[in-house]
Amino acid sequence: MGWLSSRLGSTPRVGLFVDGPNVLREEFDVDLDELRETAGEHGALGITRLYLDQKAPSGLIQAGEAHGFDVRITSGDVDVKLAVEATAAVHDADLDVLAIASRDTDFKPVIELANRAGISTLAIAPGTHGRSDALVAAATEAVVLD
Repeated sequence: MGWLSSRLGSTPRVGLFVDGPNVLREEFDVDLDELRETAGEHGALGITRLYLDQKAPSGLIQAGEAHGFDVRITSGDVDVKLAVEATAAVHDADLDVLAIASRDTDFKPVIELANRAGISTLAIAPGTHGRSDALVAAATEAVVLD
């Protein structure tokens, strides 16, 4: 647990970071509420960010916002922005759990960093065929969405 939560005995604080282009694909049929619920099973959601690229349809952006996500649009690589902001959250936010929804091995270093910082980690995969074995192996816990 983060130092404040463990000191006060409060509910763990979860940071959820969603790799939109890799998770919100037609073949996975992922529900935004299911992502929030899955991460929320590990504590109170303190950060809920959905990362999308500039080609994302406006309906997806609006749906993310309507489901309580802080939608982050990037003109560059979504993976880089998510990794940088998740790393910053590990250092700057009082997180007890870092949850990353992705099927991309690129986030393994962020998960490993959080583990070293004493933060529990959760790898959320959009489906069995969308799972990254490297993320599963690095994370404290892994969940595969149905």
